[in-house]
Amino acid sequence: MLSRIIKKLLCFSLMLPASGASFVAAQTQTTNPAANTTLSRYIDQAAGMTADEAVRIALENNGELAAMRKERDAASAMVRQARLRANPSLEASGAKQIGMTDSSYMVKGMLPLELGGRRNARILVATRELAVREKAVDDRERMLASEVRMKFGEALAETLKLKFTEDVLAAAVQQYHLVQSRVTDGKIAPLEENMTLVEVNRLRSALETTSGRTEIAFLELRNLLGMKPEEPMRLRGDFDNLVAPLPSLANTTANALQSRPDLAGLRAMEELGAALIEQAKAAGRLDASVTSGYQRMNSSFPLNGLTDAGQPRPIQDIFRFFTFGVTFELPILNRNQGAVEAAVANRDAARNRREFGELIVRREVATAFVRYESTVKAMEIFRVGVRGQASANLDVLRQTYQLGSRNLVDYLIEQRRYIDIENEFINLQLAVFNANVEMLRAANSPELIKK
Repeated sequence: MLSRIIKKLLCFSLMLPASGASFVAAQTQTTNPAANTTLSRYIDQAAGMTADEAVRIALENNGELAAMRKERDAASAMVRQARLRANPSLEASGAKQIGMTDSSYMVKGMLPLELGGRRNARILVATRELAVREKAVDDRERMLASEVRMKFGEALAETLKLKFTEDVLAAAVQQYHLVQSRVTDGKIAPLEENMTLVEVNRLRSALETTSGRTEIAFLELRNLLGMKPEEPMRLRGDFDNLVAPLPSLANTTANALQSRPDLAGLRAMEELGAALIEQAKAAGRLDASVTSGYQRMNSSFPLNGLTDAGQPRPIQDIFRFFTFGVTFELPILNRNQGAVEAAVANRDAARNRREFGELIVRREVATAFVRYESTVKAMEIFRVGVRGQASANLDVLRQTYQLGSRNLVDYLIEQRRYIDIENEFINLQLAVFNANVEMLRAANSPELIKK
């Protein structure tokens, strides 16, 4: 009677059917590989998306990267703008005497000469700003590719955990059938059936949790790829062949110092600082503008004069003038000293950032090597000395329990230990995968972005 009450309470609290047999029958259908379609939602080893394809899609569709490319295009347009010469100006004016015939009209044009290297300095600054934008886009592509690969690995790891949990749950259901038949035959106490049912429900709860984590990982991957949450996506790949020979640390560091786009961007910032110094100095040098114009003046006096024939005529004539001149801007009081000083300080700050960036690159490469070596060793030790032995121990306890030599508690404890070990091994595989991605990112390897 007590065992029946316990079983009913367990089933009710977990919102299961009152009959454990009916629940297990339903659970067997959902965990049957022939009927289960959970994994097919996430994995397709024939037509699914590989990590390289995911990176390519992200580089094409990522919204943040698209915005940065537009900013790069804007900087390119500013280079074209900087190459244009200053526009001339045209001034027209006139005057008319009220009540009289006197008038004056003038048209004058002015052309800035942009002396002192102003135009060249402007072009150089715009070119350096474009280089900074270009390197920012390249670095964002590098970081986005690594983010996509790591999120791809996370989604793959969660899928593997989901499959493992489903397999363990299917085995637990079969074990429940065996225990239930032995209880019916009177060979074991009904309490063992209840304990087995609790373990089945625990695994079912773990399956739901793992399924949720898997779905979230896929949603985050879709976001990086610029896909809508409801768009279908299935992956192709596994964690096989994770271990690869390490290249030389010295060669990898030298290549990273030369090719890393973030470091190249810091160098571009330093060059931009030098260009801004030259632009500030050019703005403080002598400048000039040339002017020229035409003036027509109609002038008269309220008196009459005599013509050659002695006839009276008004004193009036039209005068035409050609005007020209040069306007100088004299840097006497303001030679742009403050702007030059600020530009020098900004250039020095950019140099300090570049030097510190080189230290960061060296540290990142060395850290990536250490992390990769340590995670590979940990995974191999775990695979050879832990995982295989745990599986063998579980098989022995299962057989001895079925033969009646060991109790159910020992078997359940060993099964939980095995589940933890298997999940930890998947985590180690993911750690090796991520360490490899970090090494590719730190070294700016072409394998990170395969174009």
